[in-house]
Amino acid sequence: MQPPAFRFSTRSMSSTFPGFKRLLFGRPLSSDRLENERLNKKTALAVLSSDAISSVAYATEQTLLVLAVLGTAALSYVVPISAVIVGLLVLVAISYSQTVFAYPAGGGSYTVSKDNLGVRFGLVAAASLLTDYILTVAVSISSGIAAITSAYPLLISHTVGLCIAATFLLMLVNLRGVRESGIVFSVPTYIFIAIMLALIATGIYRGFAGHEIAPVAGPIRVDPTSAAQHGPGWPVGFALTFLILRGFAEGCVAMTGTEAISNGVGAFRSPGSKNAATTLGWMAAILATFFLGVSYLARRFQVMPTAHETILSQLGRHIFGGGALYFTLQYATFAILVLAANTAFADFPRLSSILARDGYMPRQFTARGDRLAFSNGIIALALVAMLLVWLFRGDTSALIPLYAIGVFVCFTLSQAGMVVHWFKIRTKGWRWKALLNGFGAVATALVSIVQVVTKFTTGAWIVVLIIPSIILLLRKIHAHYESFEREIRYAGQAPLMFLHHTVVVPVNGITKPTAGALVYATTISEDVRAAYVEVDPDDARELASQWEEWDIGVELVILPSPYRSVIKPLVDYVKSLTHGGEADLVTVIVPEIVPHRWWEHLLHNKTSLYIRTAFLFKPNVVVTTVPYRLGSAARLRDLIHHDEFLDGDAPGTQVDAVALSRVEEATAITDR
Repeated sequence: MQPPAFRFSTRSMSSTFPGFKRLLFGRPLSSDRLENERLNKKTALAVLSSDAISSVAYATEQTLLVLAVLGTAALSYVVPISAVIVGLLVLVAISYSQTVFAYPAGGGSYTVSKDNLGVRFGLVAAASLLTDYILTVAVSISSGIAAITSAYPLLISHTVGLCIAATFLLMLVNLRGVRESGIVFSVPTYIFIAIMLALIATGIYRGFAGHEIAPVAGPIRVDPTSAAQHGPGWPVGFALTFLILRGFAEGCVAMTGTEAISNGVGAFRSPGSKNAATTLGWMAAILATFFLGVSYLARRFQVMPTAHETILSQLGRHIFGGGALYFTLQYATFAILVLAANTAFADFPRLSSILARDGYMPRQFTARGDRLAFSNGIIALALVAMLLVWLFRGDTSALIPLYAIGVFVCFTLSQAGMVVHWFKIRTKGWRWKALLNGFGAVATALVSIVQVVTKFTTGAWIVVLIIPSIILLLRKIHAHYESFEREIRYAGQAPLMFLHHTVVVPVNGITKPTAGALVYATTISEDVRAAYVEVDPDDARELASQWEEWDIGVELVILPSPYRSVIKPLVDYVKSLTHGGEADLVTVIVPEIVPHRWWEHLLHNKTSLYIRTAFLFKPNVVVTTVPYRLGSAARLRDLIHHDEFLDGDAPGTQVDAVALSRVEEATAITDR
């Protein structure tokens, strides 16, 4: 006859956090749902192109900020400079459209450079990309908040707090998974595209219709570095050329995020390469239209950077007035700029996982979270970006000079790697493909040089130092993992040698936790010793007397501690066992109190933690803990007779009568 079955429900404080986590991030997804998390072209445009598209909010402004020492005459240069940048954008986009077909699993600069140019160049690309992704978040968030503070100047004093809050919110959304974050981001992205098309179309119509042009609102904001370099006079000759080149270098921030699609081919639904190439074409067309459109409107309406209002905000006031369309533009700009950081949140974790797989970053970055996102990479990116925003006080103008340098280094290495790739495989049409990539590599290399030279004194020197530092860090991590593999490699087939095993149980009295630890100790060794650290001689004599009376067959060793330290005498004793040849291996079993409620942890010392830490780097010593959960005996008795022990056969919740009788017996023994 089968014993009767009972069903019970378990409730504990540990269920609170998982419930909150599920509410915040959603239900965990199984690994076989990964294909369902991939993106279609429309969603991918929002997830992977928001960085590039959103750059129109500050690219023209950064160019004009540098040229502002020329006064309103700077407006005559902004459209030609923007046209050159757009031409470079088209060249890079075509080049990357070849990369997505050559590397259908994802052809980021790191992968292409490492495979074709070698590991060193791959690490340069990786370090440049990691730097650029961090700056993407910081610049996008600070620019988005600037759009809001332009409309509501009273919020300017709260810029840093708003930036950090926006970064944290973006992190939470990304932790919910790629597909879900893409759905969230699609709406503001397409609203921004629509309102920008309306702005450009209306502005062109008003310009050609001969509407009156309003004066620039407020004092013109001048880049202090440009003003200091060129003085109050009109720059001519080399000074003018340098100024234009620097304006061009600043405007190249419009191209940041261009390679995100090539990095994220693996995030697209099948056929991944075709969908990625199509999305890349859409992104390039939208970005080119918006960048040229904003630059043209800035010249047409004589708009220059001011101290407290962005170029886009001024254009909105000129073209839409101060009504609903203007505020829609500002909110949409804020949303797209904040969400533009999502490009980095999509690609930084993916690149980190690839580097971790190759042994150049901590292996924790390879793990996917409950929602199939690379959670560790997402959290790490958010924390570093928050720190950067705090250091630079959320000032876009201070962050921009650090920006875009790394991405052009990546453009150059990726396209140079593709030239080598075409020479290796020599498929149909490889010559013109290699020529196109080679031309793009030369062009972006020249732009990289221009950026470093013209922006060196305004912050580019920081990037020049950071990238080599990251490379050294990556190589150091890789060296550790290589050493680790050598250390743990086992030749195999060698016989195992049996060791004399001694178990030491630190005790502070005769208690239930002590008894539990001693019971466990006797199951793994015949040589078990209880160690008591003597702080008070009277307490030690009393315990020795009680121990002799207890008579359990386990030796009590009393360790003097004249300086009242608990850890050092114990460590010295264990060390004497191994060094003196008395034991080949020592296991220290620590009784550990586990309170029922979270706040009760504050009422107990952390001696077990200190003991584990003290022995962490000691050879031939193993430390383990035997937990004693406060209130467990009483709760077990209550459960035995509780109404929730009902007949049933729910999987994982059955306890037979024999097991219950053993629980009662164990509880009774423990209570003696």
